[in-house]
Amino acid sequence: MTEFLSWDFLATFVGAAAVTSLLTQFLKNIGALSKMPTQGLSYLIALFVLLISTAATGGFLQPWTVWALIPFNAVLVSTSSNGAYQAIVRTKGKS
Repeated sequence: MTEFLSWDFLATFVGAAAVTSLLTQFLKNIGALSKMPTQGLSYLIALFVLLISTAATGGFLQPWTVWALIPFNAVLVSTSSNGAYQAIVRTKGKS
């Protein structure tokens, strides 16, 4: 691996979920974001990550069908990143 992150990696399910999880944990206790439900914050972060990675990898001139799927894909990315974090917390508690 020669880079920490790339737009191509962020455009994948694994990349988007990893970055969403990390940013959610980093931002959830900061300022006004601390009043927001964590799952809602996670969805907004996933939506943002998918929007910018789609724009960066394919440009804004992609068909509308690509853009229409982003909110649905953000649900999948958000819930998987939330689930992965909860699994880590559960496993950590058992040691």
